[in-house]
Amino acid sequence: MKKNFLTMLLALALCSSTFAQWKPAGDKIKTSWGEQLDPKNVLPEYPRPIMERNDWKNLNGLWKYAITPKGTPAPAAYQGDILVPFAVESSLSGVGKMINEKEELWYQRTFDVPSAWRGKQILLHFGAVDWKAEVWVNDVKVGEHTGGFTPFYFDITSVLNKGNNDLVVKVWDPSDRGEQPRGKQIANPHGIWYTPVTGIWQTVWLEPVATQYITNLKTTPDIDNHSVKVEVAANTTSADKVEVKVFDGKNLVAKGAALNGVPVELAMPANAKLWSPDSPFLYNMEVTLYKDGKAIDQVKSYTAMRKYSIRKGQNGITRLQLNNKDYFQFGPLDQGWWPDGLYTAPTDEALVYDLKKTKDFGYNMVRKHVKVEPARWYTHCDQLGLIVWQDMPNGGPSPQWQARNYFNGTEVIRSAASEANYRKEWKEIIDCLYSYPSIAVWVPFNEAWGQFKTPEIVAWTKEYDPSRLVNPASGGNHYTCGDILDLHHYPGPNMFLYDPRRATVLGEYGGIGLVVEGNTWVNDKKNWGYVKFNSSDEVTNEYIKYGRHLLELIQKGFSAAVYTQTTDVEGEINGLMTYDRKVIKMNEAKVREINQQICNSLNK
Repeated sequence: MKKNFLTMLLALALCSSTFAQWKPAGDKIKTSWGEQLDPKNVLPEYPRPIMERNDWKNLNGLWKYAITPKGTPAPAAYQGDILVPFAVESSLSGVGKMINEKEELWYQRTFDVPSAWRGKQILLHFGAVDWKAEVWVNDVKVGEHTGGFTPFYFDITSVLNKGNNDLVVKVWDPSDRGEQPRGKQIANPHGIWYTPVTGIWQTVWLEPVATQYITNLKTTPDIDNHSVKVEVAANTTSADKVEVKVFDGKNLVAKGAALNGVPVELAMPANAKLWSPDSPFLYNMEVTLYKDGKAIDQVKSYTAMRKYSIRKGQNGITRLQLNNKDYFQFGPLDQGWWPDGLYTAPTDEALVYDLKKTKDFGYNMVRKHVKVEPARWYTHCDQLGLIVWQDMPNGGPSPQWQARNYFNGTEVIRSAASEANYRKEWKEIIDCLYSYPSIAVWVPFNEAWGQFKTPEIVAWTKEYDPSRLVNPASGGNHYTCGDILDLHHYPGPNMFLYDPRRATVLGEYGGIGLVVEGNTWVNDKKNWGYVKFNSSDEVTNEYIKYGRHLLELIQKGFSAAVYTQTTDVEGEINGLMTYDRKVIKMNEAKVREINQQICNSLNK
């Protein structure tokens, strides 16, 4: 017993020593959350609140890593420690190294399975890994996945040991030299293009489930018919039924059941509470899977009663609507980058901070720009009351940029692999985000980047999710399809095209730049904005000037607008806040005042 105790103390001492050796890499600016990060407690929150079970185990923390030539065997020895889930290029990974398309990144760690989980199936979850991941447990390959923005999991039960288990992950990511969706990543960061993100960048976790278990929920509210449809997917066809209960707080307001595989139709109260940015009410849900009359799996979820639509109204203007009322949607371009974590916010507090500030500034919407966030980000939007426009993280070449008034022009011809990658990941993105009430608009293309078969992609998106609006190409090239005509104009707002059949929106404008010394990613002339000023007052006054002009254009036909942008990003200094989130660059009260006028401009 004494020997075992000494062995345990030695192991704890070695573990503490390892954590003590970790430190952020590089000398770039960092957020306050990154500066205070505890490597022993990295992103400890449950990673998927929209489908939650009671038991889980977080595998974030220090892993071993190695970088090897592409195609070579697993390394005999690893090169050091990496803090998961921060990309290898990031400061918070503790590594800060760039990887090219001729290299692969290996991860390794051990884990044990709690004894209380005995008899359960064990699922190994990855929130996101960029781009191709191959996974081994105890030297047995358990699966692989391509796509840098969507979650995946493997059932690893059959290969587990009773004690320690060895987990190895190999990642290949060609960045901008491949044919995959990648967003703003580029091997040579400059201008509007940023540092690559390679490898694990969202939480890795274990989850125990029954032999037969729920795999997905697809929730569709219908406020016109006072109902909610819940499609419950399971890994089995032999379970008897699924049951769904809906709660207002602790009060049961709806209950329904269906045979396994059949949607559950729930009648909601006629006076059901509607979700909106001003009143973001969420109903709690409890979903149970039954076999032989016994509950074998249960998950907690939530939903909201809300509707997104367009309608031609006063003066023949087609408007965006929320819950059957004209509603001007206004928010910032939110790229979701961090100086210390790149794609990954240092903490959940940091993740929600940008959204809370967006609300503080008086916005009601956010455009998530060519990136997909972790599941918790969307839950925060649901809870805070922020409408989300979700971009596809584009990649690939662009066709010739057409003139502003050009419609239905020539598109890029993608390779078969590039097109397949796009279609696969766009479907996976919609699948994993479908049930979040805050998501209002899908944006498959941005500014002609990688734009191909636009009418076909838009038609597929509309058919696949008829509950939301589709913005075909934010900023063009423009095609007469979908629900929205989206114009980009910098720096000030301008309406140079109009579509009476679709909602006309200003998908990007602004970009007012201000350098805050000591809070920039680069400290030279590489910093840039679409227009630059020298003080907070000047920037605020320019913002208000644009806002007043926007108010005039709303009456002429604009139904939404997106200001560039939430924060500075690397060399871009046109954020409402600095990249490290330490300085708010405008007068918040004055910005909120004009923003509220804009958001309420269509209220009657």
